[in-house]
Amino acid sequence: MNTNPTTKGRFSYRAMMLLALMSLITVASTRLQADTGSCGGVNVTLPFTDLAGNGFFCQIAAAYFSGLTNGTSPTTFSPRDFVTREQMAAFISRTLDQSLKRGSQRAVTKNNGTPQTVTSLALTPVGSDPQLVEFDGTDLWVANLSSHSVMRIRPGDGKLLGTWTGATFGIGIVAAMGKIFITGGTNPGSLYLIDPTQLPGAVTTVTGSLGISPLGIAFDGSRVWTANAGGSVSIVALNPTSVTTVSTGFSNLQGILYDGSNIWVTDVGAGTLLKLNSDGSIAQTINVGNNPKFPVFDGTNIWVPNRLSNSLTVVRVRDAVGNPLANAFVLATLTDNGLSTPVVGAFDGERILVTNGPGNIVSLWKAADLSPLGSFSTGISSVPTGACSDGLNFWITFNGSDQLARF
Repeated sequence: MNTNPTTKGRFSYRAMMLLALMSLITVASTRLQADTGSCGGVNVTLPFTDLAGNGFFCQIAAAYFSGLTNGTSPTTFSPRDFVTREQMAAFISRTLDQSLKRGSQRAVTKNNGTPQTVTSLALTPVGSDPQLVEFDGTDLWVANLSSHSVMRIRPGDGKLLGTWTGATFGIGIVAAMGKIFITGGTNPGSLYLIDPTQLPGAVTTVTGSLGISPLGIAFDGSRVWTANAGGSVSIVALNPTSVTTVSTGFSNLQGILYDGSNIWVTDVGAGTLLKLNSDGSIAQTINVGNNPKFPVFDGTNIWVPNRLSNSLTVVRVRDAVGNPLANAFVLATLTDNGLSTPVVGAFDGERILVTNGPGNIVSLWKAADLSPLGSFSTGISSVPTGACSDGLNFWITFNGSDQLARF
């Protein structure tokens, strides 16, 4: 017998390694034997041991490979167990989340990163005092308040494609009917138009008879709506142009959007989100936070940044779409995650971004489950203000440095 302690230690170590390898081989063998089948002519192996002969093997494999289910244990799927309501909610949430991730332009172009530092941002100089920014499906449009101009930016490389002048106190932008419409915060308010097929030059004035200081702007498929800080909403019919301004029940309107069925506006003075009827009258009032600014719709919910509450109110409107009698309700009130004087919301098909003006921060949430994804500095005195998405990147106007940032 070898009594050398060094040799004895070596043999013990080898024995332990052998036992470990045998254990791994046994586990691997069990997995390979358990769930192997042919799906679309391809041999597929799953880690579960209880699916042999199951008629839904390929559907279960697809759900497993796409991350929708992980089974009930590392080696069991429990195909005949009842599914609880909470488990079903988890399946649905994962299905939505995975479809958004895998179907996004970000995934296709391998653009899955989020800028972690200011130096990661690509910047394009724009005009003086940039406000809101809009994506028309091809290019970006930025309204510059103090330089009374509108700039067209190519999202691929951030190149300036043209500058239109004469947009006095331009703030809000919407792309509609192949044209670009801009609000001019004058008294009375102005509505300007740009035809993207024409060379840059002066904007066209559609009307100079809107309510006082129009800020936000939306399009309902036939008419342009503006939210006016003077306490009214203006409805502009086109071809021929006619303007109807409604002031009853409003104090200071700023943000506005169309959800496919209704127009919604934020009333800064009252701290409310208002659903409007087709004639501009108020259909429903929802209390949100203090000083609600420019909201965004994600296809299901409206996200309202509340500037002086440092909060984000999420309003469920999906049940109301297509049913004018249905009432929306507050789903959640979000705080923290960098919220500091939030101003504008944007949606990229998967995430919600909110700009926090003087806070020099942008905040991110997952739209599917409202979970926070973190907050990110945009640099001292950048003052992030307007925001939109081209489906690939978020674009943010830096009011403090007169730049447009790719985020």
